[in-house]
Amino acid sequence: MWIANLVVVAIIAGCATYQYLKGTVVKAFATIIVTICATVVAFGYFEISARLLIRYAPSLTPWAQPLCFALLFILTFAILQTAASQLTRQPTDLGLWPERIGRVVFGVFLGLILSGVLLTALAMAPLSNKYPYQRFDLTNPDAEKPNKVLLNPDGFATGYFSMLSDGSLAAIRDKRSFATLHPALLDQLFLNRHSISDDLPIMTGSEAIEVRKKDAAWYISENITDSDGQPLSPKSGHNLLIVRVGIRKSAAKDARKFTLSQLRLICKPQGYTKKPLIGKGINIYPVGYMKAANQLQKRKLSDQIEIRGTDFGDRLKLIDFAFYVPDGFVPVLVQFKQNNVAEVPPPVPSEQAPEIVPFIESTASKTTADRSSQQRDRPPTTPQKRRGLSDFSRSIVGDQFDDE
Repeated sequence: MWIANLVVVAIIAGCATYQYLKGTVVKAFATIIVTICATVVAFGYFEISARLLIRYAPSLTPWAQPLCFALLFILTFAILQTAASQLTRQPTDLGLWPERIGRVVFGVFLGLILSGVLLTALAMAPLSNKYPYQRFDLTNPDAEKPNKVLLNPDGFATGYFSMLSDGSLAAIRDKRSFATLHPALLDQLFLNRHSISDDLPIMTGSEAIEVRKKDAAWYISENITDSDGQPLSPKSGHNLLIVRVGIRKSAAKDARKFTLSQLRLICKPQGYTKKPLIGKGINIYPVGYMKAANQLQKRKLSDQIEIRGTDFGDRLKLIDFAFYVPDGFVPVLVQFKQNNVAEVPPPVPSEQAPEIVPFIESTASKTTADRSSQQRDRPPTTPQKRRGLSDFSRSIVGDQFDDE
């Protein structure tokens, strides 16, 4: 953590010093506007660009998103900064003290944005859990208790883009809000690669999950026990929701082994579910899966889950995952690893729930604490090439990136 803090301080101090010695208030302000615009372009189009890069250079799959994010930011910044320099060539002097104070203030703000962009790009990369800083506990991560770097610059960068995408940029993004697709983006990124290893990739080479259009989500509350046969303790202000997720056999190479931190349910307030990609959502992570009709197998977010090859059947393996959903919220999307998303239908009452599909793991799950540090520090192997997108994913990224 101290290294990340030092980097943030160094970037902010460097920007403030440069603006004080070499800049003017007008030029410093113009640079901030340029930086914000470059950040908007990078956040808005890095996923689409990454899909295009993966299509033509599958060997770069693990690094596709951070590379595209960085390139989009750098290219946009370079173009706009060149234009801004031409527009601010005429000297403008606002006075001694306004110039001195303004340069430093704008320099600090610029450094805050740049350090946030850098930390976010590193969080997308297939690096060890401790880089650029350890956001969650190594052995028992808690999604509700993230660690934050000094001044939280990465949270600031992702936060203001989420606000823009849900507001003035909503029409530009074809009615798709970044705040819905990626609520708490940093938590998603860090938890997705929390237990990264060669056999536990952060992305899949093809579409890996699907959810049925009805009877795929339901509430359950009575006669539920844990794996030891003890009654399940209710969570105040929450309802236990079961979501049936299908893991595709075609993506078994990259999807048969995962952790619960790589699966997340996106929920929105009731009354805002008719358009699932608009508005602001929250991340909900599973507490386990249904082992039997009335038995919940609880797991930590860091526990590995492995599906046997024989479990897939002809096409996919269905697993009933359990989530504690806050009162007043309903599920709209489920996401798996870093590049899979599926729409979740409205939940049905427990009386209309389908029969539980029991799931028993092939071996006992392992936590990240059980692995060697060497295995944790290795980046994942390159996933297999995409075979195509689901209808719902195609609606998000467009037909032009679907494989023939």
